[in-house]
Amino acid sequence: MEYTRLGRTGLYVSRLCLGTMNFGCSTPEKEAFKIMDAALEAGINFFDTANNYGFLTGDQGITEEIMGRWFAQGNGRRERTVLATKVHEAMKDPYDGVNDTPGLSIYKIRRHVEASLRRLKTDHIEVYYMHHIDRNVTWDETWDVFQNLFEKGVIDYVGASNFPAWELARAQGEAKKRNFLGIAIEQDRYSLVSRMPELEVLPACEALGIGFVAWAPLGGGVLAGPAKDGVRRVGLGGDIQEKVDAFQKVCQEAGLREADAALAWTLENKTLTAPIIGVRTLSQLEDSLRVMEVKLSKDVVAEFDKIFPGPGIAPEAYAW
Repeated sequence: MEYTRLGRTGLYVSRLCLGTMNFGCSTPEKEAFKIMDAALEAGINFFDTANNYGFLTGDQGITEEIMGRWFAQGNGRRERTVLATKVHEAMKDPYDGVNDTPGLSIYKIRRHVEASLRRLKTDHIEVYYMHHIDRNVTWDETWDVFQNLFEKGVIDYVGASNFPAWELARAQGEAKKRNFLGIAIEQDRYSLVSRMPELEVLPACEALGIGFVAWAPLGGGVLAGPAKDGVRRVGLGGDIQEKVDAFQKVCQEAGLREADAALAWTLENKTLTAPIIGVRTLSQLEDSLRVMEVKLSKDVVAEFDKIFPGPGIAPEAYAW
């Protein structure tokens, strides 16, 4: 396993991040335990979850609960894990009342971090993400609550997810006024089929010293290999079929598995901290680990860029 620093911080994390959204939904608890044990053994120390995971089956919080029971087994599981969870989404908690809506108010963050700690059976969180922007909350309010959590030792670092570049810049400006570190990591959808972060978000992260984590690095399964019953194509239109076919052909000629090639492509980006591998089974984790041995040639990368061209960077992408 390879390691890198989390943005401009001194914290080292693995270059693969274990995604847990399937735990408690399509992945039973026993299998989830095996996956997390195997991930730690393979050197993956960066685990990503969210307080609302379980929403696919209407059981928000179940993923954190499973992870909490895994941590409770001891043997250094919690100490060896850089834990990242999130806040923003509604949790279907009747006690939230009218505040059971997506958002980042002080009230909501305070209540939801306390609930996450209980479910995770821990007293602190290494990376606490804002799962999405809240356009109704000022940065004065946001930094008040996160700075308070940091000073109490409840969180180590603040993360952002699905934020535009201008909001990252504004957040850092406001944090600097408080002599606060601000955002340490940004998480966005990023893959060969979803390269929009290259336009402004990735350059902003590089300039501001913010790490970058890619979710859906296989394009929601589009780049994972041969489709099963056409499921992989759902929601994708235009010429995506032709592009995927061309991608598969390049991979075959280079002797690469499609999923390995797609993950390896994300790792080529030096601004990237880690792609999230959201596995459902132990065998999928074992397959994903092979990417650390894959090195793409310049010719293969060039072919991928021809098939899935990026947006360029601003402002040259749309001006001069």
